[in-house]
Amino acid sequence: MDSSVALGRLELARPLMTRGSCLPEGAQSAHLNGCVPLSHQVAGHKYGVDKVGILQHPDGTVLKQLQPPPRGPREMQFYSMVYAEDHCDPCLVDLQAHLPKYYGTWSSPDAPTDLYLKLEDVTRRFQKPCIMDVKIGQKSYDPFASQDKREQQIRKYPLMEEIGFLVLGMRVYKVGSDSFDTYDQHYGRGLVKDTIKEGLSKFFYNDDILRKDAITASILKVQKILQWFEGQSRFNFYASSLLFVYEGVCVPSLVSQSLRESPIAPEACEQNNNIDQSLSTMYSLHKKGCGRSHYQAKQDNGIWSSSQQPNGNRGLARLEEDRKESKSETGQETVSDVEVKMIDFAHVFPSDVPDQGYIYGLKNLLKVLHQILEE
Repeated sequence: MDSSVALGRLELARPLMTRGSCLPEGAQSAHLNGCVPLSHQVAGHKYGVDKVGILQHPDGTVLKQLQPPPRGPREMQFYSMVYAEDHCDPCLVDLQAHLPKYYGTWSSPDAPTDLYLKLEDVTRRFQKPCIMDVKIGQKSYDPFASQDKREQQIRKYPLMEEIGFLVLGMRVYKVGSDSFDTYDQHYGRGLVKDTIKEGLSKFFYNDDILRKDAITASILKVQKILQWFEGQSRFNFYASSLLFVYEGVCVPSLVSQSLRESPIAPEACEQNNNIDQSLSTMYSLHKKGCGRSHYQAKQDNGIWSSSQQPNGNRGLARLEEDRKESKSETGQETVSDVEVKMIDFAHVFPSDVPDQGYIYGLKNLLKVLHQILEE
């Protein structure tokens, strides 16, 4: 998965050596301008192992290294469009609630041409974050993928079309040992129709109890995402994921609060028939050849404009506003017991029909979650 991000997929990282790096820790930190590799990434490209990866910025945000074109520019274009400050498109405004916050792009002074997406770390507020990355949809390749790419993705998980989702990685807190169990992509690919319920339930079992409060809260959030998809016909998402995070430390007040939540009333996402110019840009991105250099593509696409604040100066101000808003009247930061965010948008394309593949995956995921809850 181009997984990302989320972009907040992990707990606040600790300084550590990147596997395969020949730099001493001090020199590496200096080169990265104080940023360190994410230490608890459950899926996706990892810094120091792959060509691109995810870092933790000292201010607590997550830095997702921009992938080579057309994937990287396409993902940045999508975030920029959804979080544009001058638009009032109800569909995109509603979508923001389901994405990590976006704070523009960032680059190190030592390597100004290496750009990163600056994103909210949705795990940062949690004491013992349990994290799961689930790819959603019936196809993990986009319409412009080569035949070889399509066959490669199908071989990785032949059941994707039938099941509609794939567990890419999990990290589960075990209360008895005060440790985490981790499951990688090979675990997820080993789950079949008869074992998917049991396999998914491991994410909510802490060796003591099944965290039905976390399951309930997750269902409610996935339902909201499903409502957005059923009300929009502007985008189709491929190889995109949901990032699940819940607090591993059981807090009675949070448990009872999530169980008391009422069912969500469906709300249609208002359509905007005036397709934004950004959509045309997204259409053309897949045509940009990967044969050209990364930096030439940046110039040709014209999307690294000064208005986007490549080093995230505008984003820092927004980040501070967000932190102030997250504080309660007593001055303490409030902690949500569960987060479910959409991540990985390198394969999002404009459309004029509902995204039936993603909708199928969400419905099937909800079905399995309900089965786990009722058992």
